[in-house]
Amino acid sequence: MIVEEKTVKSEKIYEGKIINVRVDTVELLDKKYSTREIVEHPGAVGIISVTPDKEIILVKQYRKPVEEVLFEIPAGLIEYGEDPGHSAARELKEETGYRANRLKKLFEYYSTPGFSDEKIHIYLAEGLVEGEAEPDENEYIEIVKMPVDKALEKVKTGEIKDAKTVIGILAYCNFCS
Repeated sequence: MIVEEKTVKSEKIYEGKIINVRVDTVELLDKKYSTREIVEHPGAVGIISVTPDKEIILVKQYRKPVEEVLFEIPAGLIEYGEDPGHSAARELKEETGYRANRLKKLFEYYSTPGFSDEKIHIYLAEGLVEGEAEPDENEYIEIVKMPVDKALEKVKTGEIKDAKTVIGILAYCNFCS
């Protein structure tokens, strides 16, 4: 049986630039109570960008939480009140320099619903026009063009392990190519 949990108390314990953290007390069956630690996140976009030569545009960057350099699709936060499609266009331009003549939303998903409300919107960028990247001041990224089949192989071997990137590559290979 699936039971919807009723929040009886909510306490914000951290407010940051990217995330907030709260602890909710929830009522379960038979007047039992439990707590849930929840990360509040504004949401993000990920952009699958493939050139006419069937090369996917990725970025490589160091990610402190996992202490690794990762291959990722261009991505970024949705600013407060911003339309996800606008975020996708902005992030693609900032991180890679490319503009898309068409951005098509493919789907959205929750990244880790066991503890976070983060929703990631995945877009397909079509009709790419090359330009100059404009990364944020504290963003150190390398742009990598890779044949789609090579990117898929890197997913299979575990060399590409960022979730939004794995999902984006698999979606492209199954729905778009």
